[in-house]
Amino acid sequence: MNIGQASAESGVTAKMIRYYESIGLLAPAERSESGYRQYSPKDVQSLRFIKRSRDLGFPLERIKALLGLWQDTSRKSRDVKYLAREHIAGLDEHIAKLQSIRDELEHLADCCHGDNRPDCPILADLAKPYSSARADARKE
Repeated sequence: MNIGQASAESGVTAKMIRYYESIGLLAPAERSESGYRQYSPKDVQSLRFIKRSRDLGFPLERIKALLGLWQDTSRKSRDVKYLAREHIAGLDEHIAKLQSIRDELEHLADCCHGDNRPDCPILADLAKPYSSARADARKE
């Protein structure tokens, strides 16, 4: 099947298919005599695997590792679980950071009177000099 058909079957855009090939995530497609990319059902299955992995937020380097494990029939499931747990830990860290930012912004919004006066604690906070203490608080 051509790249358009592979795209339709997998849900991955043709541009991303070419990109995945260029970075080695997907093996280079076979070429027809006229030079068009040709994809097999196995390629489409790999593209679906990549798409689902991306939907779950896995970074490309982890997807490459997961693809390798998926294609290795002698793999140990504990290796796959380890990668998933690592990703979960990273997601938890990111969620905590976003929650901290949200809480800080909500506090600022609560402090703002939201009236006709020009003074606004939200803008005052945004104009404060950058401090490493504020950056460290966000990281936690």
